[in-house]
Amino acid sequence: MTNPLDMDLELSDEEMHLYSRQILLDGWDIEAQEKLKLANVLIVGCGGIGCTTAELLARAGVGQITLIDADTIEMSNLQRQIAYVEENIGFYKAEILAKRLQQINPHIRVESQTVKLDESNAEALISAQDLVLDGCDNFTTRYLVNQTCKQFNVPLISASAIGFQGQLFMVEGESACYECLFPKEQHANENLRCADSGVLATTPNVMASLQAHHALLYLGLGKTPLKQKLMLWDGLSMKQRLLAFEKDTDCPICQAR
Repeated sequence: MTNPLDMDLELSDEEMHLYSRQILLDGWDIEAQEKLKLANVLIVGCGGIGCTTAELLARAGVGQITLIDADTIEMSNLQRQIAYVEENIGFYKAEILAKRLQQINPHIRVESQTVKLDESNAEALISAQDLVLDGCDNFTTRYLVNQTCKQFNVPLISASAIGFQGQLFMVEGESACYECLFPKEQHANENLRCADSGVLATTPNVMASLQAHHALLYLGLGKTPLKQKLMLWDGLSMKQRLLAFEKDTDCPICQAR
């Protein structure tokens, strides 16, 4: 991860120009932008959600982005995963996305890991992060990310998308966690994936934009609007709902913490 001592803590003239539209915002200033520059963010999954989230954070000026995904690019990915084109087929998603981010913003640092996040590397990848953004497409990884974030008190913003619908929420501090909301024994059906159920091209990109937006609010301004709230987005009706939820007193992850 980036050592703050290796970075210029102040924004350069080029960075000031690049981020000028953000710095002009009421409620956002140079201090908020500098917080982004010093932030370490891990993005789990470089698919439909991860591609867009990563690009938006890179353009916004998040200083260190780590990408992890063991998959290679397939033709069917091009329908929704905006970082890739046909000539990228067969290459690792994380590596291609990392190169794209570095081209978009040379002022940030990007690291790619072409491995699966599992029990052997979860602690090393997550423990030093300021924020983890999960957009992967399998429950096993989601539960492990949640468990590790809880263990090391690392904030997590989790996004999912399938069909015409998406979900988004945040785990932070002593808040309820992913397993409080989705008990493992009830939500471990790995068939609930885009590859099996289908997804409209726009659905993951809408959820990724919302995830990236929440990440910027948290990193720059310390805001947590979706802490212990589940956002449900319906792409057919264009309706959005917020549902508050509480800790599960029987949650093994929260009890362990």
